[in-house]
Parts: sequence; C-alpha cells; structure tokens
Amino acid sequence: MRPITNPAGPGLVEALETWTARIATAAGPSAAHMFSAMMLDTWCTTMSRIDDRTFVITGDIPAMWLRDSSAQVLPFLSLVDVPEVVDVLRGVVREQWRCVALDPYANAFNASDTGAHYDADDLELHPGVWERKYEIDSLAFPVQLAHQLWQATGDSSHLDDAVHAGCRDIVALWRTEQRHEDASPYAHIRPAHPQDTLGQDGRGTAVAITGMTWSGFRPSDDACAFGYNIPAQLMAVMALRMIAEFADVWKDPTLGADAEALGAEINSGVETHGMVEGRFAYEVDGLGNQLCMDDANMPSLLSLPLTSDVTAEDRRYLATRQWILSPANPFYFRGSVASGIGSPHTPERYIWHIALAVQGLTGDMQEARRCLEVLMATDGGTGRMHEGFHVDDPTQFTREWFSWANSMACALMMRIASD
Repeated sequence: MRPITNPAGPGLVEALETWTARIATAAGPSAAHMFSAMMLDTWCTTMSRIDDRTFVITGDIPAMWLRDSSAQVLPFLSLVDVPEVVDVLRGVVREQWRCVALDPYANAFNASDTGAHYDADDLELHPGVWERKYEIDSLAFPVQLAHQLWQATGDSSHLDDAVHAGCRDIVALWRTEQRHEDASPYAHIRPAHPQDTLGQDGRGTAVAITGMTWSGFRPSDDACAFGYNIPAQLMAVMALRMIAEFADVWKDPTLGADAEALGAEINSGVETHGMVEGRFAYEVDGLGNQLCMDDANMPSLLSLPLTSDVTAEDRRYLATRQWILSPANPFYFRGSVASGIGSPHTPERYIWHIALAVQGLTGDMQEARRCLEVLMATDGGTGRMHEGFHVDDPTQFTREWFSWANSMACALMMRIASD
C-alpha cells in the first residue's frame, strides 16, 4: 500500500460514488470498480498539500511534471461542484506557476529546494528543479489547466499575479525560441546519456526561422529529431489564445495583442512547413526535413482535439488520424492482444494506455467503447494502467504506477458514462 498523502473528504467520496454508479450502468461493474480505485489512488497517493499549494507526483518518480500533473487532474474537472476538489485544483495551479517562475525551461520539479535531480551530473539546475528538458508543452499545459478551471467554475480568482507574470514570461520565451540559434540561452548536455544530449553541443540540430517556436524535447522527454514538434506548436497556438483571454481579465491589452500575434505566426509556420500530403507531420526543421510518425505522449497528433484548437472534424486531423492509426506510422503496432500507438521511449511493440484512451476520447462512441474494452483487458492483472505494454502479452509492461495513464482511462470512462 502506498501512503495516503491527501485523504478524500466526504464530498469527494459521495461524488465518486455517483460517478461510479453511472459508469457501472454504462460500462459495467468491472470498469466502475477500476474507475473508483484509480481516482482515489490519484487523489490520495500522488497529491500532497503544501500550505495552499498542491504538489502532484507523476507516480513512481518523486517529482512533479507540469504536463503529467495537468493530465492527472483532468477527470477531477468534472467534479468542481465539490468544494474540496476546487480547493485542491487551485492548489495545483498555484504550484505549477510557482514552478514556472523557478525556471520556465524546466519540465519537472521538486516540492521544495531539495537539490534532488534526475541526473546528479546535470549542470546549473535550481535546487527546486528535478530536470531541465525544455518542452513547449510543459508551459502550455499549465495555461490550459488554468483556463479549464476558469471555464469549469466560472471563477477567475486563481488567475493571480503569479499566473499573469508567468504568461508574460511564456510569451517572451516562445518569442526568443523563434530564433533559437542566435537568441536562445538554452542547451542540454548529459555526458553519460548521449540520448538525452542535444546535437551541436547541446543546442540542437539546425532549424530555419519559420515563425514556429523551437523545442529541445518531445512530450516523451526524448530529444526532438527536428526542432519544431508540430503537436507542441499547435498546443502553443491554443495556449496563446487562452493567454489572450486571460489578458482581458487582467486588463492587459499589450499581453493580449502579443499573444495573438505570436499565435498567428506559429500557426502560419505550421501551415507552411508542418504539412505533408494534407496531413500534419510530427516534426520538421523548416529546412525541408520532415518526420512522419506519432508518439503516444500528449500532446500528440492523435490528441490534437484535446490539446489544440484543431477539431476532431478538421479534414487535416481526419487525414492525420487515419495515417497514424495504421502501419504507415512506424510506432503503430498490431499484436494478438491489442493494437495502438507506442513510442521510441519504450521498447519495440509496446503500445501505450494513454494513446488508447486518447483514441477513445477523440473518436466516436463506438470507438470509445472499443478502446475501453482494450484498456480493461490489458492491465496486466494489476487493476491499473501502465506506460507501455507488449501487444502480445500485457503482463509485460513498463511503469506499474503511472498516474497519468490512470487518469486518462478515467476520463474515457466518464465520457462513455455521459453519453
């Protein structure tokens, strides 16, 4: 048993019982039991209250990823009629923007200035930073969560001075990274881990100036092959639109105009350089090189209706979706038990529960139910989701405790129960 760090109060327990009953009716008692167990596991064992902040570990790693923590609380946004849920979610927002202020180039953080790092040889890290792999989505996800909480509650009080300052920093950083090679201070080198070291002495492979904003690493925490990751670009466009909406609350027209202009420039860069045969590429460099694939991690091409302003009906998305859910995608694997999208981050022929949940959340209801059936059948006998599992044997998996995957499965169950 993992220690309980954030007990569930009676209001949350009652709300979960209601949802569990709905899921039992819509998807069966086994799904309902798994939903209740995974929601409580996320709430009780990954979250810790620190004054008015909520620190969220990703599961089996004692650090908070800005991306993972946003996805982990996604299903709880449907429970904002419970005061304790709103209080905890506001705490997550406060903690995320505290982290952004520490280092906007970092992706994962400690609960305090402990000096703990993923790799002890990483150089020049703030003691509150666990890892400093620069990923666009690490900034876009906190913007999206703050916006989702605002829309769910109708209350913008969490959009405080820290969020305002952080949004200004994000716009400035993404502007800097439009000219990465001649303007950016960022580099990443791990002498003992070449796969985590960017080319050209940690600066990354060459890119052209395109209007897009550079990223060193993918949402998987793997290094980008080319500096413009298209799912991340499109998530940035969405985040900038949201920042412009925040700017109306803050009465900051300069920030709003800057965000809108930058979003238009990035979007134009995607339209010009990020398309191939009517669908989205995964990564490009603006010099003519394109990588056509998809990765299981969000934001992915598959997840665009969840992580960008691209809709599920967009013809470009539909063409992309058809391609990436086929053997044409080098990380789409078919097996005797399951088929789906994997990642170069995990072994060959391992597919991800997150990608299966995203497939269900972005498809029609028939596809949603089919994906849930696969999720239920591939837990490896643990009653929980994992990172990747072998398409022929789900008892072979990575990461027994991966809270992000649990939450995405719960979100899928809630979608099915809401139909």
